[in-house]
Amino acid sequence: MTSKIHNLSLKEHYFKNVVPALVKEFGLKNNLAAPRLTKVTINIGLGQQGKDSKLAEVAYRTLERITGQKPVFTRAKKSISNFKIRQNMVIGAMVTLRGVRMYDFLEKLIRVSLPRVRDFRGLPIKSIDSQGNLSIGFKEHLIFPEIRSDEVETIHGLEVAITTTARNRQQGHKLFEFLGFPFAN
Repeated sequence: MTSKIHNLSLKEHYFKNVVPALVKEFGLKNNLAAPRLTKVTINIGLGQQGKDSKLAEVAYRTLERITGQKPVFTRAKKSISNFKIRQNMVIGAMVTLRGVRMYDFLEKLIRVSLPRVRDFRGLPIKSIDSQGNLSIGFKEHLIFPEIRSDEVETIHGLEVAITTTARNRQQGHKLFEFLGFPFAN
């Protein structure tokens, strides 16, 4: 299945190869019943550095560069004194991708970014939740080709959450496997 991926875009590959394979695998009666991707959310949490507006701006520019879309700052809903967080304080930045941008981002993630991760042996199957959604955390944002290492002032992590219409972990795993996500054995 992975040899066919390189000639088609990820979206074309999904509709031409993955949907029929999923219908056959799970014995579905209709192509529309096959699990599909709904959205990708990329998130950077600022943590203790949230007070530093410079870091918030760096996170904002990083997400904008990686996704090609303007991020939204996430704010604290309530004050938590133990974490030194005040209500309405900026605690992160996020972007939600759908449609063509979602498929373009995932194609770049599978073909370029994941192979650039140091000592990468595949994604753990445990990163798929019981509803079939996949969450991937990165310790460094440098794996994305849009980020040039000579321009980086601070290294920060980010999380990618891929939401699907899968009904369970098994359907989600097969969907991601057929799309070409590398899983550890």
